[in-house]
Amino acid sequence: MDTVGLVLHPTKPVADSVATLAAWARTHRGRVLARTADAGRVPADVETVPEPEFLERVGGLVALGGDGTMLGAMRLVVDRPVPVLGVNHGNLGFLVEVTPATLGEALEQLHRGDFTVESHGCLVADAGPVALTTRYGFNDVVLARLGRTGAVSVDLTVNGRQYGYYRCDGVVISTPNGSTAYNYAAGGPVLSPSAAAVVITPVAPMAGIGRSVVLGAGDRVALTVAADSAPVAVDVDGTAAGELTGGDVLAAGLREKAAEVVRLSPDRHQNRSQVKLSLLDLPLRRDQLLELIPAELRHKVVPED
Repeated sequence: MDTVGLVLHPTKPVADSVATLAAWARTHRGRVLARTADAGRVPADVETVPEPEFLERVGGLVALGGDGTMLGAMRLVVDRPVPVLGVNHGNLGFLVEVTPATLGEALEQLHRGDFTVESHGCLVADAGPVALTTRYGFNDVVLARLGRTGAVSVDLTVNGRQYGYYRCDGVVISTPNGSTAYNYAAGGPVLSPSAAAVVITPVAPMAGIGRSVVLGAGDRVALTVAADSAPVAVDVDGTAAGELTGGDVLAAGLREKAAEVVRLSPDRHQNRSQVKLSLLDLPLRRDQLLELIPAELRHKVVPED
């Protein structure tokens, strides 16, 4: 990755990480690019170019923010997947692996070629004549009621066959990696990241299908908004993407290998993710939790005899 593109969180202070990347590039014959919109947030020696040129030239991306910034970076290059490294300037990050304090060390590890690349699939959504501002969901595509009254009422079709209907506060279509997000909060199952599957989970179901449905990667899902439904908002990875009314149809399918995520230490990342899940609601015994903590840190949580 001789040419690295920067994707910056819109508001978080990421200047120190930008400076670390720029300094590293100067000493390693690398090049750092940013988009024109971020020109005021990068040093003068970081080249800024319009987004189409940015996407054409980068050999990899560094996302400075949290999981939302990481997801945005992955969507940026969905038509030309290049490796994406996440630096956590957020809070609870499942996708991002590197901290600002360890960024310099991580860059050296990348330079040595000591890393792996993890493929991620995404949902590709289409609403026919209704334009969606965002179509690619690496976590989920959600249909939720626009107001505080009424309910979302939609019919489920899989591969052209009618399966039933939902009457609920919302419907979450999730990828395996996104299954720990809204799907999990709504009571849906946690899917293995290695699973080629999609899960559909209703939020606060009132009638119709009341449990999660797990489908294969090749299945094509369609949700048709019923005439008696409240107006429906479409959110893709937590971003407002459009609105639907009676008769509108949202279709979604899984595109495998839609993004490449850099992993410097897959085992450590998996351990951290398990710890974060345990903090949410995935019960682990104390000894099981301790096994996930790096050995060099265990003395801080385990009293010495």
